[in-house]
Amino acid sequence: MPTYLSPGVYVEELEPAARPIEGVGTAVAAFVGLAAAGPFHAPTLVTNWTQFVTVFGEPVPGTFLAQSVYGYFLNGGGRAYIVRVGGSATPQEPAVARAELPAAADGRIAAYVATALTAGTITVEVADAAEGAPEDAFRVVVRGEGGREEVFESVTARRGRHNVVSQVNATSALIRLAEPTAAAAVADRRPANATVTLAAPASQELVARPKDYAGDSADRTGFGGLEAIADITMVCAPDLMAAHLAGTIDREGVRAVQAAMIAHCEQMGDRMAILDTPPDLTPQQVHEWRTDEAGYDSKFAALYWPWVRVFDPADGVVKAVPPSGHAAGVWARSDGQRGVHKAPANEVVRGIVGVGTTITRGEHDLLNPAGVNCIRAFPGRGIRIWGARTLSSDPTWRYINVRRLYNYVESSLRGGTQWVVFEPNDKDLWERLNRTIRSFLYRVWLDGALFGDTADQAFYVKCDDETNPSERIEAGELVCEIGMAVVKPAEFVVFRLAQLPTGNAVTE
Repeated sequence: MPTYLSPGVYVEELEPAARPIEGVGTAVAAFVGLAAAGPFHAPTLVTNWTQFVTVFGEPVPGTFLAQSVYGYFLNGGGRAYIVRVGGSATPQEPAVARAELPAAADGRIAAYVATALTAGTITVEVADAAEGAPEDAFRVVVRGEGGREEVFESVTARRGRHNVVSQVNATSALIRLAEPTAAAAVADRRPANATVTLAAPASQELVARPKDYAGDSADRTGFGGLEAIADITMVCAPDLMAAHLAGTIDREGVRAVQAAMIAHCEQMGDRMAILDTPPDLTPQQVHEWRTDEAGYDSKFAALYWPWVRVFDPADGVVKAVPPSGHAAGVWARSDGQRGVHKAPANEVVRGIVGVGTTITRGEHDLLNPAGVNCIRAFPGRGIRIWGARTLSSDPTWRYINVRRLYNYVESSLRGGTQWVVFEPNDKDLWERLNRTIRSFLYRVWLDGALFGDTADQAFYVKCDDETNPSERIEAGELVCEIGMAVVKPAEFVVFRLAQLPTGNAVTE
């Protein structure tokens, strides 16, 4: 308590009885796969397709990561973390395009070395600076495929903020420049005017093996690299099937990688794995894969089938790709439009021209109870996701939206109640915590995520002498019990029609 020693007016700030809990984001995807460029260590955040291409390059034939990320953003995704895995099939230096900028006319300065950051042909032009620029200034123009152009005006070879290497390396998405070895001796010499071409390097086969996908948390690689990112709510590995098609990962390896993916999500407890099936399976084979061969049983995973057909700009043809990336985008779109409590089903899948397999009602009857979420084409209604089940055998966790709502509530509570730690563990704290959590759950109920005509029917919060006996208090524990009546999707809609006798009126 403050001490007052002289007469006057004093103002004290009081803490609110209930501190607000902010809801966490629910639609942040992580993609693990093969790319033409980009870092192998540390997940990289991208927020749109252009950023992905800038960092990881154009789509690579025979891979699915780029098409899946594109489908994610097209269907409503906003943020995604990309983890690049794999590399050359043979132990050799990465294939990169390099070229030397021309040396100064007097030959007293070694050439700068330009290295391409993206695939395709890149040109680097050295020209005179605009009129009025310093005498030793020059212009560098970098041009890439697709009309991309970067202009660096009035740069110099001298040290300082106009240094050409500093300017290019700080902002260019196409190249990196290396200092000439003799730069220190002749720091005021500019390169000669000329245009050099960084030809596309010889392509290498991209290969990823199960251990690459599992990764390591210390090195920030594979699924292990995602442990450091708390925002992620969805994990996809579409290129696992590319490796399977290439013959570098067999079906047993596919199961091993998907099992590691599920284990990662279960360990983190705040995200779900979106799985794909092997390609070219019939409905019966998909059922066998799900129930006999793979046999996954997890409330933190969902499986989608069949593959979807998209136009691939890398090959210029329509081809089938795994649906996980598009499904993740639908999850994000549904969250934004309706909320995480809405099952991400009966939603149109954007950016696809068809499905790999058209299934019948009877085939769907076989797959839905097994937890296979089918993607179906409906005449006049487009291609829609027609399933919302997890891979859990527990009916309590049958639906995706139930698991994801609990993930949302748990993460929000965890982040919004950190102030409680080390507070005096007494009834005053219990009441404050009670009010804080009830206020948050009340907003969740108003959003339509909880079932009940009143808030008391929708949830309860219990933090009192019963949940916190003296022995728990002595152990330094505070226990708050929470119950929620979560809404379930209307998966089966039944209309019962009765035939009435002719001429009889029905009144109530």
